[in-house]
Amino acid sequence: MLTDFVLRFPKTYIVTGRCDMRKSIDGLAAIIEQKYKLDPFQPAVFIFCGRRSDRIKLLFWDSDGWCLCYKRLENSSHYQWPRKPEEVRRLDERQVRWLLECIDIEQPKASRKFIPSSVL
Repeated sequence: MLTDFVLRFPKTYIVTGRCDMRKSIDGLAAIIEQKYKLDPFQPAVFIFCGRRSDRIKLLFWDSDGWCLCYKRLENSSHYQWPRKPEEVRRLDERQVRWLLECIDIEQPKASRKFIPSSVL
């Protein structure tokens, strides 16, 4: 459901590296604008991840105000977040799907881990 929502935006950006998840709307918008010289009011969603890689924040402008979504994974799941030096990267549709499904976005092909049917 989150993937479908994110894909409605014409652009999706992730901030690689680690982000201070205590930051709220103003702090995250300032990072986008001041550090990366991007317009936070553009029709795009910006995704941030903390050091534990089990939670993300999505920030976007909704024509008359800011929206901030927060997602925390359960069951020891982790996002496969790029930990290269901090930068902003634009993702294509395939990479967005992989990222939100906890699959590494930097691989040429993706495959899900096998989960025995007895576990499901």
